[in-house]
Amino acid sequence: MAEVSNSNLYQLTAGTHDFSGACVVLVRTEWNAAVIDELEKGCRKILDEFGVNEVLTVTVPGAVEIGFAVKAYWESKSRHIKTRPHAFITLGCIVRGDTPHFDYVCKAVTDSVTQLNLTLDVPVIFGVLTVENQQQAIDRIGGSHGHKGEEAAITALKMILLNTSLKK
Repeated sequence: MAEVSNSNLYQLTAGTHDFSGACVVLVRTEWNAAVIDELEKGCRKILDEFGVNEVLTVTVPGAVEIGFAVKAYWESKSRHIKTRPHAFITLGCIVRGDTPHFDYVCKAVTDSVTQLNLTLDVPVIFGVLTVENQQQAIDRIGGSHGHKGEEAAITALKMILLNTSLKK
């Protein structure tokens, strides 16, 4: 099992980098709102700690709609340098049920985020929980498996830095 303690993910010190001009767009679902609210709080906490001044939220009905929202937002803003986002963070929580619907939704959202990462000029961070039950979701919003919202925000910051350095 992947554990954040087995990585260097949290090794990014506040104040070392200037993110004050960065814009991060959170694309979140309405389903499983209590979990998504906590993921968003974790994202915003980290982005605030690192001085990201502009954090915007777009809400979609469900996880399958995440890809459309990211693409539509990017297309509406990408021509204008001042309003263009530097990263997207996708937030959702898909809980397995009694039907194969879980598998279809997980594949659809994973494929769309992967495709967006290959086609957009900015990173799209996968902050979608795919869990067997509600307890697993709770374990990932500050429980025994850390806070996946915070991890998604740190990943976004690292990818903004990487993207900026590659464009120099």
